[in-house]
Amino acid sequence: MILNDRTIRFLIKDKALISDYINLQTQIQPNGFDLTLREIMVFDGPGQIDFSNTHRQIPFAKPLEFSPDGWVALKPGVYLVTTNEYIRLPKDIMALAFTRTSLLRMGAYTVHGVWDAGFEGRSQFPLIVHNPHGIKLQKNARIAQMVFLKINEEVEKEYQGIYKKLV
Repeated sequence: MILNDRTIRFLIKDKALISDYINLQTQIQPNGFDLTLREIMVFDGPGQIDFSNTHRQIPFAKPLEFSPDGWVALKPGVYLVTTNEYIRLPKDIMALAFTRTSLLRMGAYTVHGVWDAGFEGRSQFPLIVHNPHGIKLQKNARIAQMVFLKINEEVEKEYQGIYKKLV
């Protein structure tokens, strides 16, 4: 079952599902919640991953500076974004996210994995700019919509990965 705006609002106020949002009324959507841009980084090295994660190396990324009026110009390429919102998923809710269509219409999109039940922290994900002329984003821009799904019962083992409590 996908959670609607009323349920999301209740879980935010009663269970702290999401904190550090910019404007609750604007960000709550009929079927989800808009995530906003806190930081944008450019990759500055390679990454690697294996089956057991014993050799996993997350690539270094350096932050880009916003202009004094809060904008950043992005050329075609791949970037790593961090959201403002701090997410706390209980053991019976998971989440997926999708690029906002306004961003798609500009020739850019975000790529997402699954937010497992029990995840807690800020979200990070790639932003890919294909528009040959680039795009401009303002700090706190709404870039993705998170959709919450109720699981039939609490998970046995909640998320315990390295990204838990990313601040």
